This record gives sequence, structure tokens and C-alpha cells, in this order.
Amino acid sequence: MQQLKDKIIFVTGASDGIGNACAKAYAAEGAYVVVVSNHEERIKQVVTELGDGHLGIFCDVANESQVKAAIEKTLDSYGRIDCIHNNAGITSPSKALHETSNEELELLMNVNIKGVYHTTKHGLEALKKTKGCILNTSSLVAEIGQEIHAVYAATKGAVNALTKSMALDYAKYGIRVNAVSPAAVKTPALEKWCSEQPNALAIENSLATMHPLGYCPEPDVVADACVFLLSDKARFITGCILPVSGAAELGYRR
Repeated sequence: MQQLKDKIIFVTGASDGIGNACAKAYAAEGAYVVVVSNHEERIKQVVTELGDGHLGIFCDVANESQVKAAIEKTLDSYGRIDCIHNNAGITSPSKALHETSNEELELLMNVNIKGVYHTTKHGLEALKKTKGCILNTSSLVAEIGQEIHAVYAATKGAVNALTKSMALDYAKYGIRVNAVSPAAVKTPALEKWCSEQPNALAIENSLATMHPLGYCPEPDVVADACVFLLSDKARFITGCILPVSGAAELGYRR
């Protein structure tokens, strides 16, 4: 039985990486996926790969008017929204706080935090009608920090705090709010982050050993967890920050 049959799922940052893997997993479980991204050519490719019944929308989540229009287009096309997955995010720059420019800080905040604000602000009424759910893509660094990545880690810490507060605020409407918290996952964003490190090769070589399970996973491991959190099998789970980390956060390890 398909776990997400006929659900309308609005996924930001769905053109590559974790978002793309989630879009494919949701479609495979019977959902109609709204592929939201600011990479126009990739949107077309992804929608074609998913097949009939899915929708692609160009949208920069940092731009409130574009998010509002994307939500409206989704409602015009399907009549409802069952789930919003706030996956869009940026990781650069890899810098200590004092080295981060005001412009860089604002961009990280606008995409990683305001993106969640914009979809919630303009999608909440639709979710009230369906007693739907919100899923945020966080990161393990929100809990443990990360060297020369201060503002990114701070934005993911904010995502965790938002997830818990939103869960409390929207529970009265029957809306569940959760987050997934990966460690390293083989995505274009991870490749870019590795390339920005002063010891890029050593970092790349350590990606497998940082996970006690012994390998750096593909994005499908996160997508499988996301399918569960959006499904009725997670119907009594809200305010959860679910680690999909291979236990990278545990123990003293060399």
C-alpha cells in the first residue's frame, strides 16, 4: 500500500540533493509532488522524471511574493495542500562568524529561515483545511555546531527551534510539524562545502568514517525517513527533530 497516496506535497529545493530524492520517494508512494526550486531547467527535468500529475514551479523561497504565488498556483492546480516540506537551503559560506559579511549572513537567514516563514505564512490556511503537516530539513550541526560554518549552523538551530514552536502553535489545528536532521549526505551542497574547506581532500576522505555505520549515505536514506514523517504512520509524532545521521553525533571518536 502506498503511504502517501493522493497527497499533495509542496517541496522546496526539490531540483537536486535531498529535495530531489524526497520528490521521487513521495511520487513513488502515490503523492502528487509540487517541485519548487529556483533552478528553472532542473524543474522541468525533475517533473518529466516524476511523470504525469506533478507540478513544477520556479520560486526563490527568500522572496515572499514568489512563495505566495507558488502556494496559490498549487491550490489552483490541486485545490488543496496536504504537506509542505521546507527543504530549500544554502550552506555557503564556510566561514567563522567574524569573517562572514553582512550580505552573506542575510542571504543565509533569508533562505534558510525566512523560507520557512514564507511557506508557513502563505500555506497555513490550506494546511488547516486538510489537517496537514509541515516538514523541515535541518542538520546535525544545529545541535553539535561546526567549525568555520557558524551562520549556517545558527540557521539550522533556528529551524529546530521553529519546528518545536510551530508544532505547539499548530497542534490545535491538527497540523503536525517535524524536522529531519542529517549529518553528511552525498549531495551537490556537500561537495561545495568540501571544496570550501582548507583541507578539502582530508574532509572528503573522512565522510565515511564520521558515521559509525561506516559510510556516507545517498539522499534516499533521508527521503525514506521523510516519507514516514509525512505519512499517517507518524500521525502522533510532532515537534520531533529526527536524526538521520548514522549516529555521527554519538561517542568520542577518532
